[in-house]
Amino acid sequence: MSEENNQYYFNFSFFKVDPKWRWMADLAKEESAKEVENVINNSGILFRSYSNLGLRDDADFLFWFAAKTVEEIQTVIEKIYKTVFGKYIIPSRTYLSCTRPSLYVQEQKAHGFVTGNEPKKHVIVYPFTKTREWYLLPKEKRQEIMDEHIEVSKKYPQVVLNTTYSFGIHDEDFMLAFEVNNIRDFQDLIMDLRETQVSTYVKNDIPMIVCVKKDIVPLISSLG
Repeated sequence: MSEENNQYYFNFSFFKVDPKWRWMADLAKEESAKEVENVINNSGILFRSYSNLGLRDDADFLFWFAAKTVEEIQTVIEKIYKTVFGKYIIPSRTYLSCTRPSLYVQEQKAHGFVTGNEPKKHVIVYPFTKTREWYLLPKEKRQEIMDEHIEVSKKYPQVVLNTTYSFGIHDEDFMLAFEVNNIRDFQDLIMDLRETQVSTYVKNDIPMIVCVKKDIVPLISSLG
């Protein structure tokens, strides 16, 4: 199998729920949740669902997709919108990216999401853009700076990083998704990384969106 065949498009779709949803009968909401679950399970693409309930004012939940083509992602989202639940959700943030081999890491690892490994309790998702000055540095200098960055990250093996590339297909350079069981571990990592040279070349790394892993039916049930 070629390297290209191992690559995926990632889609991070954040949604808000129309307050009218809470007025529906509980049985109808449960049936609709199962309808959404069936749509996604039958789509054949990789998927995870997370709750942002009470953690953000701009998102209630995240649907995270990975597929070989963007059309596959569009198809499943179209089918979700055609469910009963789909008529009560509004997209609030959407990010598109794709997997690529890192330019700075010698030992390439598959992204946690696409390996089929058990997801951790939380994922922190955020767009990331470096300054233009970064890309004008000699390759050797960039590698030296990234080596420091990588060494700091190695202190936190309990944090699983999913780095994907958005160059040319979305507004940011990268989309980052850090899987953690303990959110404080991620906070410690970020505080350490702030003291590395690479932080000088960060143009944007917000919003940082904390998400709690929930399967589809309990996720939808939690929305009121």
